[in-house]
Amino acid sequence: MPRQPTMADIARQAGVSRVTVSYALNGRPGVSEQMRERILGIARDLGFNPHTSARALHGTAARPLGMTLRRPASDAHTVEVFRRELISGIQTELAARDLGLALQYVGDAAEEVAVYRRWHAERRVGGVLVCDLEADDPRIGPLAALGLPAVVVGGPVPGNALTGIWSDDATAVEAVVRHLAGLGHRGITRVSGPAGMLHTAVRDAAFRAACAAAGVGASIACADYTVRTGGLATRRVLSSPHRPTAIAYDNDVMAVAGLAVAREMGLRVPADLSIVAFDDSPLCRAVRPALTVLSRDIVAYGAHAARLLFETIEGRPPAAVLDHTAVLLVRGSSGPAPQPA
Repeated sequence: MPRQPTMADIARQAGVSRVTVSYALNGRPGVSEQMRERILGIARDLGFNPHTSARALHGTAARPLGMTLRRPASDAHTVEVFRRELISGIQTELAARDLGLALQYVGDAAEEVAVYRRWHAERRVGGVLVCDLEADDPRIGPLAALGLPAVVVGGPVPGNALTGIWSDDATAVEAVVRHLAGLGHRGITRVSGPAGMLHTAVRDAAFRAACAAAGVGASIACADYTVRTGGLATRRVLSSPHRPTAIAYDNDVMAVAGLAVAREMGLRVPADLSIVAFDDSPLCRAVRPALTVLSRDIVAYGAHAARLLFETIEGRPPAAVLDHTAVLLVRGSSGPAPQPA
């Protein structure tokens, strides 16, 4: 049976990359009309069938994408809105291509790298989406050496060793500080995500710099995105002698937990304490007062990451891709700072 022509065959004959061929065949921008017509003509001459050829490309396109999460499977019900909607966006893109997502929970970076090596050796996945980029991340080197197509969600990856998709968290955090400082708050605490993650460090640095520029006292309490640690951090912060008048949380579930703790301690939101959350969710809109949030389209972010991985499989070179920045939505949980008694 003769071999089916592939995008690689068209790219070779046209003298362009596989990504350019993909863009031309799928009617996407970034290709001149002259080049698009040339590529379409070569495809017709070769008898190219996009359905069978897409599945033959590198022998990978017909396989599911892979993704790991650093959390025990038993805790899946506590996953915050970012993870839920990111996976939803990825699966939306995969469903349009009649593909699936191989999802596995891991305990640490070493176990995660072992999973990638096994998936690659067994030809289980066409590529992987990597989450929770760390400073000096120990996964990047082994992944780049392995040659398994990969996109890091939360880059950019230093040196562009792998493609990374990222959002401008620093600008988003600065917007929160400006909002609260404009309401007269002179002491703000940030309840952050896990230490060691690159985006946590970026947000922490932006928070300190923005507070310094606004003349606002700043403190950071480290948590891990869960209800439990969000509540514990809030109780500790609100029990301190120098209690802040505003708290900014790194995700939705910690903010909702913080709101509950503040009420237990007899504080009114926002009269005594203002609360802001990173990433909107139904939880943020269901509580009263509804939470002021940094909002972004995480489903679209996940779909964008999946499309980048397919482009990587097709031969796109590594790049840092900036997605949309979160915007501040002001609701009832933030208000003027309380006046001293």
